[in-house]
Amino acid sequence: MSLTENIRILKKLSLKKMLNAWNVYSTYYRSKLYKKNFYKGFPISIAIEPTTSCNLRCPECPSGLRQFTRPTGMLEENFFRKIIDELKDTLVYLTFYFQGEPYLNPAFLDMVRYASSNSIYTSTSTNAHYLNDENARLTIESGLDRLIISIDGTTQETYQSYRVGGNLDKVLEGTRNIVKWKKQLKSKTPYLIFQFLVVKPNQHQTEEVKQLARDMGVDEVKFKTAQVYDYKNGNDLIPTIDKYSRYKQNSDNTFSIKNDMDNNCWRMWNSCVITWDGKIVPCCFDKDAQHRLGNLQQKSFQEIWHSEDYNNFRAAILRSRKEIDICTNCTEGTKVWA
Repeated sequence: MSLTENIRILKKLSLKKMLNAWNVYSTYYRSKLYKKNFYKGFPISIAIEPTTSCNLRCPECPSGLRQFTRPTGMLEENFFRKIIDELKDTLVYLTFYFQGEPYLNPAFLDMVRYASSNSIYTSTSTNAHYLNDENARLTIESGLDRLIISIDGTTQETYQSYRVGGNLDKVLEGTRNIVKWKKQLKSKTPYLIFQFLVVKPNQHQTEEVKQLARDMGVDEVKFKTAQVYDYKNGNDLIPTIDKYSRYKQNSDNTFSIKNDMDNNCWRMWNSCVITWDGKIVPCCFDKDAQHRLGNLQQKSFQEIWHSEDYNNFRAAILRSRKEIDICTNCTEGTKVWA
């Protein structure tokens, strides 16, 4: 994360948020050290899902493939406000994304505005097909702090090899609209990121996307390794450039994930994901919400976060993470994120 973004996050902190963060960090490291679940505080960061709907059909995405086992729907603004009202005193960072395309929710930018007005750092990820001139202006005015635009290719042919049904010209047009309105409104936000999901068909364009970002006035380019569900016997999406792959090829030509699978996970102490209909799941790898730890339509966040079910899940992580299915394709769980 850039220095300017870190400074922006620090400006969101209150004494209560700092005390909560200390409780979360200290109990995580205590749990890691003693291999026993300790918990105090509330999440520093959450992700919330504006919708499961999407206009694209990306091949490794349940939303794109229309293969969810859970219902498709839209997060309601009043329900969202209720969640924020409960968490605003301790919450620092809010990601408006899980599955789906956030801009398909008509109330999306109103929800961003509400979170921003409560001194919460806000971020989202979009395929940029709905960043028309009006939405770009409204995005700037909402107070959104960070905007990630998925741009997985510098030519239409390469881009559509993963972003099936997508139009690169629309992505570039949406980017120009954001840059234009940032200048016109004299706004430093949102911090604009090109996210490049590196797969075999586009791995030769990593330098080209850096130049494209510079030419367009994008603040940063981030390269992301692709999660592939069926990877053990190889997959046409797995890059041949090792640093861009989360999988390694074994001597018998099978593939395995680059993860030592340590029995701890920072995310279980620091964050969670809330689906559009209020289900709380441990992290973004649980795309079908199989590990439901509570429902905000039925209980308060406080009841769920400190519940027996949640504590049992944290204990299971400390005991044997490799036995938990959603962990088996994860390379990030042991890292501590800001």
